[in-house]
Amino acid sequence: MALNSRFGRRVRVLRAEQGWGLRKFAKAVGVSPTYLSKIERGEFPPPAEDKVVAIADALGQDRDELLALAGRIASDLAEVIRARPIELAALLRAIRDLSPEAVRTLAETAHKMAGGKGAKGGGAGSGRRDGPPGQTARHHDGNTEEPPEYLA
Repeated sequence: MALNSRFGRRVRVLRAEQGWGLRKFAKAVGVSPTYLSKIERGEFPPPAEDKVVAIADALGQDRDELLALAGRIASDLAEVIRARPIELAALLRAIRDLSPEAVRTLAETAHKMAGGKGAKGGGAGSGRRDGPPGQTARHHDGNTEEPPEYLA
């Protein structure tokens, strides 16, 4: 299955589950209904980062997760990687096979080491949504979980 159609299908499923009509949702995220329909059908590639973020926010989904499904990396993360490519490449390769729980623990530890700086920014690709702090995350597989301390 192509990346484009996976992103579009996911958006369509989430939009329908939440009762959004195509026209109303397109207006809410700042695109035309025709464009959104073509994205959902996989006829157009996923939109630019700002539109993917708007879609994630409107659907209450994690920004980074939808960006990844769209084949993108948040611009703030790309800047961090460009600033420290050797260290971050080594870190990502080292944690590749860790469980999600182990990665969350590692991220919480890093957040504490940084004195509370880092993942908490809520920037374009930070994974944060415009909901209340501590909002339960809803993942692509339908599971829910409380946000980790460093994102709360």
